Amino acid sequence: MAMDEKGLGKRLQEVRRSAGLTQQELCHAANLSFSTLAKIERGAIRSPSIFTIQSIAGALKMSLDDLLGIGSSSRSYGKSKSGLTFVYFDVNGCLVRFYQRASARVAEDHGLAPEQVEMAYLHFNDEVCRGTMTLDDFNAAVAGRLGIESLDWASYYLEAAEPLLDMHQTLAWVAEHYRIGLLTNIMPGMLDELLKLGKIPTLPYDVIVDSSVIGMIKPESQIYSYAVEQAGVPVDEILFVDDTQTNLVAAEKHGLRVVWFDYARPEESAANVRKALELAD
Repeated sequence: MAMDEKGLGKRLQEVRRSAGLTQQELCHAANLSFSTLAKIERGAIRSPSIFTIQSIAGALKMSLDDLLGIGSSSRSYGKSKSGLTFVYFDVNGCLVRFYQRASARVAEDHGLAPEQVEMAYLHFNDEVCRGTMTLDDFNAAVAGRLGIESLDWASYYLEAAEPLLDMHQTLAWVAEHYRIGLLTNIMPGMLDELLKLGKIPTLPYDVIVDSSVIGMIKPESQIYSYAVEQAGVPVDEILFVDDTQTNLVAAEKHGLRVVWFDYARPEESAANVRKALELAD
């Protein structure tokens, strides 16, 4: 963060009050605990997570730069030969690989078939990623479907999440030349945890679209509208990188340009991203 803890807290308090929101109302909109927001506003949290601040910005319908009082002229950005200026990256399956490993470990620990675990997970995944189901309720629902006593899916997920280093290096390169964002279907709080564990890069993300915070999931049209609005650039200047072709088709129909990330061929996929973003002279 460019400002210190006290300056950040004062800025957040001013913006919240200008929006006519109480702390409780902003906490609800940003999916934060009251104590977390209160501590940030009084400068008691050292270096709060970029994802936490982005959640607040999203709840206030502001860009991260606007929330932090950073003028657009304070950073310079490149433009690709094809006119791209902003890049959104998916997280699961693009920056980390986890799905089959997590399911396999749950299956092994409980004497189940991996495909049985995957089906139970998928049955409730949209709800928890949309934020309409809590992690506790998700765990209870999946455990009930599997006939086991309890489940802590987040622990399995975070342990199994394997950084895809080719994409991490590519993302770091992209961040040097373009505005960047994350556009992901993910469970509540997991972005912060991945960052703390060093499984996704710590970079100056301009926008973070966390499905569990905004209540929308890919491939719904609304999430792409929201992402374009937050990016603040024409839709045809945005590139979206994702591993799920259904999500890419929906994004393309919305006007974004897309690159498919095949995590079975990470080096080739990362090279395709760089090729799409070849800088203009």
